[in-house]
Amino acid sequence: PARLLTGPPTGPHDVTGATDLAGWAHTACLLPAVRSHGVRTVNSWQFASQQLPATGGRAAWLCTRADTWRGTGSRVLAQFRVPVPGAGRGPDPDTVVARAENSPACGKRQPQVLAGVLWKSRGGQWYVLAAGSTQFASLATTGGVTGSTTGRLLAVPAKQGAKAQLTGRLADGTRVSALR
Repeated sequence: PARLLTGPPTGPHDVTGATDLAGWAHTACLLPAVRSHGVRTVNSWQFASQQLPATGGRAAWLCTRADTWRGTGSRVLAQFRVPVPGAGRGPDPDTVVARAENSPACGKRQPQVLAGVLWKSRGGQWYVLAAGSTQFASLATTGGVTGSTTGRLLAVPAKQGAKAQLTGRLADGTRVSALR
């Protein structure tokens, strides 16, 4: 059995208590996506919170990383969680917006993570949304959607089906691509 953790890669802790369990309730059904032989730990943590355009509420950005006993074969997922109208239902699963294998992203050696998604507001407008962990100083999107921001959250109007290339700069100026 794997050890379930929560918290940034620099200091994760065991999943205990109601808050930790509630957070994992959205992620647990994604565990088959990180299944691998010899998974030692799975750490899921929120790296950003973003106000959605057009009064869409607040979204959460999460990273889930599964590490193995061998040290190779890690799997990383970036997830996007939007508020769901209506109460009394169980938690909706997070949407996986990026995945990688054998990547140092979202781990002790490279704790930063950057992810994006094409999102449709309740009013029908499409946006490219992106978020980076605390290490990011700026974000930019090019390709089918162009925009940039100082800071670690980005929201740019887009068209349905738009393709965007997302990059960010860390505080030290290092350029980082989005998790893929």
